[in-house]
Amino acid sequence: MEEETVLVIGDKAWSSWSLRPWLAAKVAGVAFREVPVRLRQPDTAAEIARHSPSGRIPVLKRGGLSVWDSLAICEYLAELAPDAQLWPADAKARAVARSISAEMHSGFQGLRKEFPMDFHARIAGPVPSEQARADIARVAQIWRETRASFGAGGPFLFGAFSIADAMYAPVATRFQTYGIDLAAHGDDGTAAAYQQTVLAMPGMQEWGAGAARG
Repeated sequence: MEEETVLVIGDKAWSSWSLRPWLAAKVAGVAFREVPVRLRQPDTAAEIARHSPSGRIPVLKRGGLSVWDSLAICEYLAELAPDAQLWPADAKARAVARSISAEMHSGFQGLRKEFPMDFHARIAGPVPSEQARADIARVAQIWRETRASFGAGGPFLFGAFSIADAMYAPVATRFQTYGIDLAAHGDDGTAAAYQQTVLAMPGMQEWGAGAARG
């Protein structure tokens, strides 16, 4: 009997970290049972502690294994579904994909703090700080340069969908939520087009429908 894969996630409106492995699993065709934990509730911490040794979500469970970090979960999904090629096949492209994924995983603190994910909200007017402006410009630069160097085979950063796209998917929603004009941050249209590609993905549409249901 095949072991069940369970993905414990937070609210789809807010949980950017949950979106990343959830989207990767959907694209890779890894079947999983979704276990939601409501965030911003009095019992949220206790509920998360039932599932996560780190006290954070998402968490992937399979058999007796727990994997409790978004990027680590995506790495595990790549091993569960090797045919999905969640990392680029080319070694150079794969190294860059891992680099930009790690940069998103550990950086962009100004963007995270000032422009948190709120999937269906439309919030006009926030003026980014200098740090947040630099973060936005850096994201646009990554999208432009990666598409130019590696994107010839398809509409995603490395042509085909990869973990790098999953890592940046919540940023695409943030830019939409807050009406971020990427042209004002050095974009020549490439990053904006990529943003729309991500938002139009069936998986993103499914996630958005779940966010609307609450």
